[in-house]
Formats: sequence, structure tokens, C-alpha cells
Amino acid sequence: MRLLTRKPCLTHQQRPSFFIHIFCAILLLVSLTGCASIKDLFDFSSKKAEVHLPPETLIAKGLDDFNVGRYDTAEQYFTEILDRHPFSPQAILAELKAADCKYYMGKNYEALVLYKQFEERHPTNEIMPYVMYQKAMCNYNRIDTVDRDPEGAIQAIQDFNQLLRAFPSSPYTDEAKARTKAANEFLVNHEYFIVEFYLRTEKYKEAESRLKYIIAMYPEAKIIPRAKDLLEKLEAGKPPHSGFAEWFSELSLPSWRNFIDRADLPPSKKK
Repeated sequence: MRLLTRKPCLTHQQRPSFFIHIFCAILLLVSLTGCASIKDLFDFSSKKAEVHLPPETLIAKGLDDFNVGRYDTAEQYFTEILDRHPFSPQAILAELKAADCKYYMGKNYEALVLYKQFEERHPTNEIMPYVMYQKAMCNYNRIDTVDRDPEGAIQAIQDFNQLLRAFPSSPYTDEAKARTKAANEFLVNHEYFIVEFYLRTEKYKEAESRLKYIIAMYPEAKIIPRAKDLLEKLEAGKPPHSGFAEWFSELSLPSWRNFIDRADLPPSKKK
């Protein structure tokens, strides 16, 4: 008699172990995908934008998504225009909005590259003040705490000054000036923070030199009165040996709004 073959069934003892292994595998997948949820893991629906469309449709869909904060799909529409329709009337706007998508997704380095490319390709475009402002903002957003590399502040100041020289009466002038002052204050605070390191390590001559440099280079900075008092103590041979928080508190990037010249603001914004 011919024997029928069939797949072995799980016994009652094997079933709990089997499902435990499956559950553990799912948990492992979730941990490997970071913050992804179970729903995300098993959602196989496409999240990509429908891009094989005429450029006029692509730009409309891209702007619709951009205006409601769907920057990832908006970028796909704009990129499709640049890849497939680079000479279309919609290409310049797509190029700019692709940079904006990167910016609003917090990808400042990538956005900066795209804004620079736009500036090089379209130097006489009427939108140039905005592009130069966004370049500066990409660097401004890189400013971190005073104990970190101040390169973002340095580059932001250069970019804002470039904008102010090229377009002294643009809609971004007041804010560019205010953010430049805030970034300068950050640089002063960064320099002053180094003084704390010298004091803690009892390198008093180095601390004196750094304080003199700060006072000479940034005479209008808010930290200057404190810096002068500290310098006097060092020169008198009475350096602080404790209570450093009193001398080095509130060292950060100040709000740029503190530097807005309210006399230049319209009445609606003075409130």
C-alpha cells in the first residue's frame, strides 16, 4: 500500500515554543528599525510619490505636498522634474523647492549645497535675496553649545553679511542683522567659555590673554563688563578658585529677537 506523506504537525508541547520564537523575531525586527512601529513593519503600501507625470502636474503636486509639510514626497516630485524635464518652465522652481524640502526636513548640509548650486546657476534671479538668506540660515541652524565648534556661527555671519552687502534693503535685512548680532554674541560666549577652562587648570596668564582679546575684539558684547571684572581680579593676583558658575553662567546662543531694532519695525510687529 502506498503511504501518504504529509507535513509534520506541531505537537502541543512545540506550539508555545514556536510562537515565542516568532514573537521574538518580530521584536528583533522592531529594534533594528529604530522607532518603527509594528504597523509600519507590515505596511507594504507604497509611500512613494506618483512621479511619472507631465512637469506641470508634478510641480502642482509637489507644491501641494510642500504646503502641508509632506516634504519627503514633495521632494520626489521636484527631483523628478529636474531629472526628466530639466529644461521645462517648471525646472527653476523645482530646483529651489527641492532645496527648501531639504531645509525643512532639517538636512542643513544638503540644503546648503542645493542653495549654493541655485545661486551659481541663476545669479540674477529675482529670488536671490531669499536664497542667500536660506544659505545663511543653514549655517545658523548648525550653531550648537558654546563648548562645540563655532564654525556654524562663523559661516552664518559671513553669509548674512554677504546678503546685507548685495541686497541692503531686502525683506530679510532686519532679521539678518539681528541674527548676525546673535551669532557674534555666541562667538564671544565661546571665547569666554575657554577662559573658564584656563581658570580651572590654573593657566592664569592664558586666561588674561584671552580676556584681553575678547575685550579688544568685541567691545560691545554683553559679556564685556563681566570679562573686565574677571580680568581685574587676575591682574591683581586674585583669581577665583571656586564659584565658576557665577562668572560663566548663561553662555549660549541668545535669541536673535533680542537684537531687533524695534524702531525699524512696522507698528503691527512692535506689540
